[in-house]
Amino acid sequence: MHIITRMRLTQFGHAHVDAAPPLLEWTRIMRRKRYGSPREVLVDFPSVDFIGRFRAVFNICHNRYRLVVDMRFDLGRIYIRHVVTHAEYDRLIARNLL
Repeated sequence: MHIITRMRLTQFGHAHVDAAPPLLEWTRIMRRKRYGSPREVLVDFPSVDFIGRFRAVFNICHNRYRLVVDMRFDLGRIYIRHVVTHAEYDRLIARNLL
């Protein structure tokens, strides 16, 4: 899969050093795969939540952080939307911004 805006992952990893290794591992896995459906993603990431048609939420660093992406299986692309702490994620949900 082609990851769009990987810079957001890098920036978040610099600000939250404990999140950098799990984000790097997530990136490695995603770049090697070509997922065709959410079911295929669940094999590698059992805790991923799919909300809506394209949106997926990954737990990073034992659910301390959340990675929100749009997965376009038809295009083979992943668009990074948010990389946030769990508290920031809750605020996004409360404001209906996801």
